Amino acid sequence: MPSETLWEIAKAEVEKRESNGSEGDGVEIGEKSVFFLGSKNGGKTTIILRSLDRDEPPKPTLALEYTYGRKAKGHNTPKDIAHFWELGGGTSLLDLISIPITSDTLRTFSIVLVLDLSKPNDLWSTMENLLQATKSHVDKVIMKLGKTDSTAASEMRQKIRSNMQKDHPDRELIDPFPIPLVIIGSKYDIFQDFDSEKRKVICKTLRFVAHYYGASLMFTSKSEALLLKIRGVINQLAFGIGKSKSICVDQNKPLFITAGLDSLSNIGSPPVPDNDIGKFHARSPMELWKKVYEKLFPPKSTDTLKDIKDPAKDPQYAESEVDEMRIQKDQELEQYKRSSSKSWKQIELDS
Repeated sequence: MPSETLWEIAKAEVEKRESNGSEGDGVEIGEKSVFFLGSKNGGKTTIILRSLDRDEPPKPTLALEYTYGRKAKGHNTPKDIAHFWELGGGTSLLDLISIPITSDTLRTFSIVLVLDLSKPNDLWSTMENLLQATKSHVDKVIMKLGKTDSTAASEMRQKIRSNMQKDHPDRELIDPFPIPLVIIGSKYDIFQDFDSEKRKVICKTLRFVAHYYGASLMFTSKSEALLLKIRGVINQLAFGIGKSKSICVDQNKPLFITAGLDSLSNIGSPPVPDNDIGKFHARSPMELWKKVYEKLFPPKSTDTLKDIKDPAKDPQYAESEVDEMRIQKDQELEQYKRSSSKSWKQIELDS
């Protein structure tokens, strides 16, 4: 009889624990997924570890990583399961977004977009690329789901608008993200030392984007108090525990705005003089905010923004011994290709 693989052993162990935890109680175990995307080295792993009460140093995320957590909602109740996915590499690995988001998981899925506030020139492009890629894939999955379960697809579309009150004045002016979305601005400790005008533009822009997509928005740093607030938000997404209704829109303090509590009238117009607003030729409010933002924080050139597609060539994962062996093997492969090519040419000549 062949020995079991590591995957089979792990799967059996999880099934055994779940069986023991819910045996005979008749209570269904909840299961949700949270997908962390965002700026490279923006603090995604730190947020996940704190949310799971894991006291360990964060490591660089390579490609797509997974972990899970369990938590009971009450005394003597089975523990719910939360799946945590994290996409590494900033915007360089967008194709991997489709792996965790499927028609089976979509209805219990949430997105957490972590943006590095200390790098405002990268902020819009990172946000735009990740949100567009995610939304495009989610829309396809919902369309596919609608062909087999039209009721479920319809319920998903209705549910996402439930975050906003029916009498909210902006209800028909926004375009909610198809699944729950939280936008987190990290490294607030650096951001708070920015010039007042720069902070104003970043805050107003992120408030508009979050409100337009029906998302929550909050800033965080290494501060214990801020990390605890973020942990509460993640616990709500992952385990449905305690939804916050607090709000802070003061640009001189860390923003904290729960989805549906902001408004376009409170956010105001893009921060440019009224006589300059007509100079920005935009086809939509989102495009207008983008043009205003990028005027103050021009994106880096395409060459600078070009991410490394192959993680093996990324300097943050460099290991001298492994890299030397890789170079040697690459050279051996090239030599083999050349010798093989010569052999085939000789065969063709002989024939």
